[in-house]
Amino acid sequence: MTMNNKRAGFIILAMALGLLMSALDNTITSAAISHIISDINGFDKISWVFTAYMLASTSTMLVFGKLSDMFGRKLFYLIGISIFLIGSALCGTAQDMTQLIVYRAIQGIGSGAIFPISFTIIFTIFGDPKQAAKLSGVFAAIFGLSSVAGPQIGTFLAESWGWRWCFYVNLPLGLLSFVVLLFSLQESRSDRRPKIDYLGTLFLIISTVSLMLALEWGGKDYAWGSWQIIGMLVIAVVVGTLFIAVERRAQEPVLPLPLFKNRMVLGMVLACLCQGAIMFSAIAYLPIFSTAVLGQPNSNGLLTPMMFSLMVGAVSFGFIQRFFSFRAVIAFSMLAGIVVGYLLSIVSHDAANWYMMLLMVILGVGAIGPLMGVAQNAVALSVDRKYIGVSSSIVGFWRSIGGVLGASIMATVVNSNYKNLIQSGAEAHHMPLDQLSTLANPDQLIRTGAQLPKETLDFMRESLGTAINHGFILCIVFGVIGLSAAFVAGPLRFAVPVQAEQSKEENAAPHTA
Repeated sequence: MTMNNKRAGFIILAMALGLLMSALDNTITSAAISHIISDINGFDKISWVFTAYMLASTSTMLVFGKLSDMFGRKLFYLIGISIFLIGSALCGTAQDMTQLIVYRAIQGIGSGAIFPISFTIIFTIFGDPKQAAKLSGVFAAIFGLSSVAGPQIGTFLAESWGWRWCFYVNLPLGLLSFVVLLFSLQESRSDRRPKIDYLGTLFLIISTVSLMLALEWGGKDYAWGSWQIIGMLVIAVVVGTLFIAVERRAQEPVLPLPLFKNRMVLGMVLACLCQGAIMFSAIAYLPIFSTAVLGQPNSNGLLTPMMFSLMVGAVSFGFIQRFFSFRAVIAFSMLAGIVVGYLLSIVSHDAANWYMMLLMVILGVGAIGPLMGVAQNAVALSVDRKYIGVSSSIVGFWRSIGGVLGASIMATVVNSNYKNLIQSGAEAHHMPLDQLSTLANPDQLIRTGAQLPKETLDFMRESLGTAINHGFILCIVFGVIGLSAAFVAGPLRFAVPVQAEQSKEENAAPHTA
């Protein structure tokens, strides 16, 4: 697909706006959540505002990636943007928490199309892989930018214009992205009428949602051995097995299983799962460590350097990846994850700000940033072009699964350690035994810590800090597992992409309007 520079610039603008809109949404919503609760109540359901979005986006990501391979990138990107904008407009009109949760799920469905198809369009329109690789690094950095800017934008909008504008702000960005891409991107037509894998799609969504709910609820809302969690895991395994059986016989499988015979795809899936686990474990517990243990007024002092460093890592490796094998990038990223995981597992509970910022730089530049864009490039260069859409989705899908898995296990480790430490030292520090179950909740320390006696408060902070230290051992574990992905991945280098043979029918561009 060839085009002039002006048209390519417009397409890049459309993709950047769409990604920025989608990436900003969660961080803006987080900043406005207190305003939402005070207006429409529903504190007991607040976690579902984020869970519904995450479940919807992750469970539909692979579906949209495959459909874009079959029917056209442009068509399904525009569909995704439209669904997201409808969900955003509805969120702004929500009158109670249940409505907001449903509308957030609609948003999530749209987001499931925006992320993977944006990268796919870039790989499709740019004949020069070097240019596509640089842009994918820049696009990956947009997610880091959103994490830095989102809370500030969300706070400003909620306090100045009201929380509903945290959703309405998506409308001009999304409409501009929609219109620009509508007129800038042209795709040729294919006469072939693919057959949609409806049963496989249904099984994929059921198994994904069941698995993510089990990981999300396990150790928090329900015990890991409870019938609710075991039931969800059983559903995930049974339906997942049925999904694999259906995919083996489907004419156009929603997830082509032969992709996993590709060493680079398999290696990157494992690496991105571990990267997601490290990333979301840090995002979940660094703010708690910053405020409850280090005594900082907010978590910006840690999260902002980490996210800026993530941006630097994503962009830098997008430009320099051609000098290294993808295997080397995986190894570097996972080794950095092991190092920072170890340092966080032993960091002092009165560590200096400069030292914590240094750890955040290592985490962002070294452990998380490199694979944000490089993973997409590696997979795109190692598969047949007809699979670029679904292969890009695979990367984001397993990163999300890893994120939920890492945050869930981290929560279980931290909460269990914190509870044991509090109970073992309660008598020595004159803590009321009848309130132990309440005091052993980390949220209690954050909310009412200032009201506690200094000796009790110091003991609780020390205990929580130790529990979080132990939790970060998880980053070491995932880093070691991820390091094995470097050996699983083949020796593919950026400079020598593998070109698979394509039939004339496969070379025809997908059908779009």
